[in-house]
Amino acid sequence: MRSLWFPGHLVAAALALAVAAPARAELRISDLDVFLNDHEVTVHVVLLGALPEALNEGIQSGIPAHIRLVIELWQYQRMARDRMLTSKTIERSLSYNVVTREFKVAAVKGETRPVFTTRDQRDAQRVLSDIRGVKMTPAATLDPAAVIYVRVQAETALNGENTFVARMNGTAEQTERQSDYRTIQRVQ
Repeated sequence: MRSLWFPGHLVAAALALAVAAPARAELRISDLDVFLNDHEVTVHVVLLGALPEALNEGIQSGIPAHIRLVIELWQYQRMARDRMLTSKTIERSLSYNVVTREFKVAAVKGETRPVFTTRDQRDAQRVLSDIRGVKMTPAATLDPAAVIYVRVQAETALNGENTFVARMNGTAEQTERQSDYRTIQRVQ
């Protein structure tokens, strides 16, 4: 009788997890632009829904929100596995000061930028979600005939905690996007 008790509870727990609907993913990568010039490969990324509605209550109570972007430069190889050339991680945090009623966007990792302070949440969200001018690698280090692409993984979470439970609660989200294939050589 004891042996039937444990699997029964396991089945009930599995059914409860299967029935529970995950939070609707609102985080999207809107613009992913890869620029190849004579000097370096530069990436611009714009996130939509960087601060979902489920995070607003936590932010307004003073819990900081974090976004993390992992930007990877890949080289396409026809008959083999693609090769990752370089990777950059960019982290930003948004904190709300309840006393002064100001939002503060600060770079945590991967970039040096001044702290942006505003009283408008939309301005803070715009600065938080607009990542421009990420320099990946000098163009001289790349093979001119090589086909390259950029893959971006973005996640946002309250207090930087991106776990399965946090995603089910709606306090964390993640998404991924890949750019078009590019080559340094001009095709004629």
